[in-house]
Amino acid sequence: MPRYPSLAGLLLALPPALHAQQPERYTFDDDPVAVYNLVGDVRIEPGGGAVVVQLTRGGGDAARLRVAQGEVDGRSTLRVVYPGDRIRYGSADGHSSTQLRVREDGTFGDLGDEHVRGHHGRRARDEGRRITIDNGPGGLDARANLLVQVPRGRRVALFLAVGSVTVTNVDGELAVDTHQAPVTATGVKGEVSIDVGSGSVKVTQAEGDLSVDTGSGQVEVSRFRGASLSIDTGSGDVTGSDLDSEELSVDTGSGEIRLTGIASPSLSLETGSGGITADLRRDVASLSAETGSGDIAIHAPASLGAEVEIETSSGDIETDFALQVTRHGRDHMVGTIGDGQGTIAIETASGGIRLLKNPN
Repeated sequence: MPRYPSLAGLLLALPPALHAQQPERYTFDDDPVAVYNLVGDVRIEPGGGAVVVQLTRGGGDAARLRVAQGEVDGRSTLRVVYPGDRIRYGSADGHSSTQLRVREDGTFGDLGDEHVRGHHGRRARDEGRRITIDNGPGGLDARANLLVQVPRGRRVALFLAVGSVTVTNVDGELAVDTHQAPVTATGVKGEVSIDVGSGSVKVTQAEGDLSVDTGSGQVEVSRFRGASLSIDTGSGDVTGSDLDSEELSVDTGSGEIRLTGIASPSLSLETGSGGITADLRRDVASLSAETGSGDIAIHAPASLGAEVEIETSSGDIETDFALQVTRHGRDHMVGTIGDGQGTIAIETASGGIRLLKNPN
């Protein structure tokens, strides 16, 4: 009878790259913790006890990746070190390329957050060798997908160059810094900082302090409760709904700002080019809305009371509030609404301005 090799023998005969990659597990009892990875998809979820990172290698050159641990700048770290100066990642549709500098120890980027870095200073962004990540032929075919489990109250920073980040139900001090990767966060609590070079950011059901900063990409935040919400994007639309924050700031170099269901006493809304619409659900202590080019429409409760200054270089001014005018010109209006307790400043270089009552 013919003899066939056993299944175990067949598996041993396979090249290493064809073996099913098993997750590698790394545990951190210290605080804070920083994780560095150039390429891959990252999930951040709640955990218990220690911070745990599960790493799954992928790609034909996965075995060439090296995982380093140890203290760097006062933090316990996990660093996925990629050999060479070029990494192949992404689909063949279209051209995608990201370049950054990576230090010899596998670290890169710098949030500069004191709550993460402690008393240590920033590390220069231009240290290390230049790495290119693109979807062209050649290059290192390797990536590391991560599952990061964060116990309540822990401080964790994630640095990722290319891939994606998904955060779910984490309660702690979390900093996410990516070069070209979208970030989605749901049910987060505590102090959360998201810094994206290029990519969209979507956050829903968040509580605490939230800061979002993107070089280019749309930002969407919904169902937020907390002390501070700050959104800053170089280019991209910002949309928000059901936001209850003591302080709310939105600044975009180019893009629309569209907010609904806002219950914040202090608001600052600014765009270099694009319209602004805001639906206020409560009176305000201070509101500043400014655009270089675009219409501004503010809807507020009938109980609104504020000292108001409205200015447009080119466009109409419309309000259905009873306004006691103290100064009026073709493109400028100053006056008082209601008890005059708050302050409202609205300005556009080119566009119309509307300050209207919410419909009953």
